[in-house]
Amino acid sequence: MADQSFTITRKNNATEKEGIQYMESLNRGFFFVDKDERRRILELLDQPKNYSRSFDMVLVPRLAGAKLSLEAIETHIDEVTLIELKCTRAFLPNSPKGFFFGATQNEFDFGERLGEKFRFCFVCLNPDSLSHALLSVPELEQIIRTRRIQYQINL
Repeated sequence: MADQSFTITRKNNATEKEGIQYMESLNRGFFFVDKDERRRILELLDQPKNYSRSFDMVLVPRLAGAKLSLEAIETHIDEVTLIELKCTRAFLPNSPKGFFFGATQNEFDFGERLGEKFRFCFVCLNPDSLSHALLSVPELEQIIRTRRIQYQINL
């Protein structure tokens, strides 16, 4: 069972990495942010550190085609939208309809705190339905069909 979970986690990590590369390749101002950049962004937005894992990327349209740096983040913090990426390889011709994904309560709480400065980004990597959709928490709440709670437990 643990081996299967590890395999699934590695596959999901590879899919997320491909999703990041796809979003960056659009040259619309999507950038992956590392741990230090996420921490600095939270400081600049006066948000608690516990949200550092609640976003993967930032969107700064003004910087499209440029290279992201801490200085650029600090300069343009008012224009930064935080992006939590959700990726699939499934064929979804009406994406994000049909998307199945996991999300933490922290991600939803953070999205509610930040409002317009936070988006879930649903990336469909299937070559026959390659697409992405940006949704705020209220927009996402309107289209969620089912939701279940799963406990993650450490002993």
